[in-house]
Amino acid sequence: MFKGFKDFLMRGNVVDLAVAVVIGAAFTAVVTAFTEAFLEPLIRLVSGGGELGGTFVVNGIEFNWAMFVNAVITFLITAAVVYFLVVLPLKTVQERRKRGEEEGPADPTEVELLVEIRDLLREGRRDEAAGRHAAGGPAD
Repeated sequence: MFKGFKDFLMRGNVVDLAVAVVIGAAFTAVVTAFTEAFLEPLIRLVSGGGELGGTFVVNGIEFNWAMFVNAVITFLITAAVVYFLVVLPLKTVQERRKRGEEEGPADPTEVELLVEIRDLLREGRRDEAAGRHAAGGPAD
C-alpha cells in the first residue's frame, strides 16, 4: 500500500504540479502585494483621497470598491502572465509540431518498451507472491 503511494508521489508529473502550485502561490502573493501597496492607494487618491477614498457609504455601511478593483487587477495581471509565459508558448510549440517544423517527444524504442513490460511483469509477480504469503497460501 505504501509502495504504491510512494510511486504515485515520485512520478514526475506530480512533483512538477506541486512545484507549479508553490510557484503560482508565491507569484500571486507578489502581485497582490504590488497591487495593495501601489495600485490601491492610487485608486483611493484618484477617487478623492482622504479617509473615504475608494469607498462609498449607504445607510451607514461602507462599501470598499477600491479593494474590489484591486482584486480584479491582481487577477488580470496573474492571468496575463500565465497566458503569455505558459499557454501561448505551449500553443506555439504544438502548432509547430502539427506543421512538422519541430519534432515532438521521442517515442520509446522497442527495447525500452520491452524492458518496461518486463519490469511490470516482475513487479506483478512480486505483488502476487506477497499477497499469497500474507494470506497464508502456498508459496512458489
